[in-house]
Amino acid sequence: MQSNGQIYGLYIHWRLTYLLAMQLFFWKDFLDLIFPRNCPLCKQALFEFEACLCTVCKGLLPRANFHLRPFDNELTCKLQGLMPVNRVIAFLHFSKKGRSQNLLHQLKYKNQPEIGEELGRMYGSILDLNGFSGLWDVVVAVPLHPLKKARRGYNQSECFGRGLSKSLGIPYSELLVRRKFTDTQTNKSRLQRLTNVENVFELQPSVTIQELRILLVDDILTTGATLCAAATALLEGGAKLVDLATIAAGGR
Repeated sequence: MQSNGQIYGLYIHWRLTYLLAMQLFFWKDFLDLIFPRNCPLCKQALFEFEACLCTVCKGLLPRANFHLRPFDNELTCKLQGLMPVNRVIAFLHFSKKGRSQNLLHQLKYKNQPEIGEELGRMYGSILDLNGFSGLWDVVVAVPLHPLKKARRGYNQSECFGRGLSKSLGIPYSELLVRRKFTDTQTNKSRLQRLTNVENVFELQPSVTIQELRILLVDDILTTGATLCAAATALLEGGAKLVDLATIAAGGR
């Protein structure tokens, strides 16, 4: 049987814990008031269980089904002749002024890396449910040039890759470096895009990738020039296969 002193000690401990919890709740509510967590698409306040996008906007995303025919779809056709094509998939259909472009713009230019990781987790869960687990040994993102990454603060494709990595239960690794600073691919023709990224990527020093099955990811696939250049560097370095996945696909 507990003594009065023990009971009093337990009461004091409970009381202090309660007061601390109330202070934490107060500061959290205060921070939410000053820096509200809003959905990047509809701007409505997020619930506690919503990590980044609200449930309604998640349901309205223009999801693609390229993963249902990963070896034979419009994306694999687009890349024929550029590299040995295997699986090519994308989470969203890209459309100008649509939800996918809005998300990509905020991910890349509005300092919201959490959008990329959330989309990666969502797509990874879909791939897991459709039997893609166990197909790859590692997830690799198309790298930014160090100067561009320093300016932005993060690599948006890496954010997407890390989200995929978590959902699929496979490691993420930075195997590639971008050795040349290139102009943006926006507004370039297909031929100009191919020339712009020629011999841009190489393996990290002292990296061995022999027989690795790699999932290479980027933010968007338009002509596929950047992805193919990065995939070629991995294949020439000894990778067994390189599959491609992007947040969105579409356009030229």
